[in-house]
Amino acid sequence: MPVNLIAPDPTKLSPVKGVRIGVVEAGVRKANRKDLTVFLLDEGTSVGGVFTTNRFCAAPVQVCRSHLDSGAEIRALVINTGNANAGTGEAGLANANTTCQAMAELLGVAHQQVLPFSTGVIMEPLPVDRIVAALPAALADAHSEAGRSNWGRASEGIMTTDTLPKAFSKTVVLSGHPVTITGISKGAGMIRPNMATMLGFLATDAAIEPALMAGLSTDLADASFNCISIDGDTSTNDSFIVMATNQAGNPSISQFESGDGAVLKAAMAEVARLLAQAIVRDGEGATKFITLQIEGGKTVDECRQVAYAIAHSPLVKTAFFASDPNLGRILAAVGYAGIADLDQTAIDLYLDDVLVAVQGGRNPAYREEDGQRVMKQSEITVRVRLGRGEAKATVWSCDLSHEYVSINADYRS
Repeated sequence: MPVNLIAPDPTKLSPVKGVRIGVVEAGVRKANRKDLTVFLLDEGTSVGGVFTTNRFCAAPVQVCRSHLDSGAEIRALVINTGNANAGTGEAGLANANTTCQAMAELLGVAHQQVLPFSTGVIMEPLPVDRIVAALPAALADAHSEAGRSNWGRASEGIMTTDTLPKAFSKTVVLSGHPVTITGISKGAGMIRPNMATMLGFLATDAAIEPALMAGLSTDLADASFNCISIDGDTSTNDSFIVMATNQAGNPSISQFESGDGAVLKAAMAEVARLLAQAIVRDGEGATKFITLQIEGGKTVDECRQVAYAIAHSPLVKTAFFASDPNLGRILAAVGYAGIADLDQTAIDLYLDDVLVAVQGGRNPAYREEDGQRVMKQSEITVRVRLGRGEAKATVWSCDLSHEYVSINADYRS
């Protein structure tokens, strides 16, 4: 069961002016399942994206990068679940391009103005004929009366092993103009930045200078999706897309350091963070949501290095699942995180409000029952003070249960 996560209420997801969404059943992998989602973007929409760092990246990731790099104005997204179109070679690239070309012909735009996305099983041929055949129905759904408010259905249509859809909205006021931000994400396993087997789509009707979109998408990802880990596996298909339709009527944002720009960026970062945390809360078999706060590092990077060492340790993760305060495992992970000049006598370790270790050794006042009390909670904060500087970083992770093994052992069946 997801950790303190509930399905989004579709009535509380705000439509974004300039975005229409269609969701249909294409039979990509299984019958009677929403598995094809299209986003239609009005002319004048600005788009930025961040993708996986896995060198074995999927065909749709390669095509998306190429189309964004071309400078074409993006007018549509096509997203399928059930098949990742990864590890498919030249045929996979041809199928991703065929999808774009088919959508472009239906819309009367260039194929570079379409971005493709796939998620699901790796190294299986994409059933592109089924996708192409279903595109007219998806477009009809997008142009229907429900097309502007289909965010809830879209969050369902991009799921794989997710147990719940993930979607959030927020409204802010910029120079007297209400601005809407709505996003969806999917992911539950094969999650490790940079980025993860996740898809994220975040849209706003705010006016933003197009030149800022690439940097904005990177900054938002670094503050959210690149701060989560479930199992340490970096996927082939990760994609996070940020869209600004420029229809809210606000003066166009030209910087994010202050004023309206700072307000907008903070609001978008909040939605992105909620979407990222929802992925961890729905981690395959997860029973605990764990916040890792690393403080007192020389750099943010080394703080994240320590956080990921803890987050990826099977010994730490299984101890959390068992509610067993075998907390020396955390100190061991800190020690092998890769900081060559780490001084263990400067390290303090907290479990929520419980001081476990002081200057690298067990706190004389620490009691096992206090640690177990915290370990039994569904949400736990691990705080490590390195005593090396002023830098800090936060990463969100989860435990590792029997169910994780079962889900992934049976994934293709």
